[in-house]
Amino acid sequence: MPSSDDLVQALSSLPHGSEFRFIDEIVELIPGVSAKAVWKLKGNEEFLRGHFPGAPLMPGVLMIEALAQLGGILVQTRPGEAPLKNLRLTAVRQIKILGSITPGQSIHLTCSLQGMLGSLGQVSGEIRDDSGNVILTGAVTLAGEP
Repeated sequence: MPSSDDLVQALSSLPHGSEFRFIDEIVELIPGVSAKAVWKLKGNEEFLRGHFPGAPLMPGVLMIEALAQLGGILVQTRPGEAPLKNLRLTAVRQIKILGSITPGQSIHLTCSLQGMLGSLGQVSGEIRDDSGNVILTGAVTLAGEP
């Protein structure tokens, strides 16, 4: 298991600004293999104003983005491989949204790197709520430049 400094460094490898980062903490990382992370929906996020007034919940597309961000960390931490430049989400596959997250709850992300083909990485994963219920499952493809 990487040190806490390694986990912080892995999280800082994301190109996103803090306003668009959906990972608060990496709780487990096997570089280039699998990872677990947590992000808390605080309730003051700007996107909640319209999604939905009076009954806010985290948009499914942002849960997919959170999965892609954790997948990006996996792709960028492959042992013996240089990080890819300009890593981006390029495909969303087999996503199923099975529930919702409301303010005060956290998303618990788990993902694994299924494989690489050149500079394309396939990541599968799931999101659970605080009670352990599966909220989202699926896979994303990320692409970068050597």
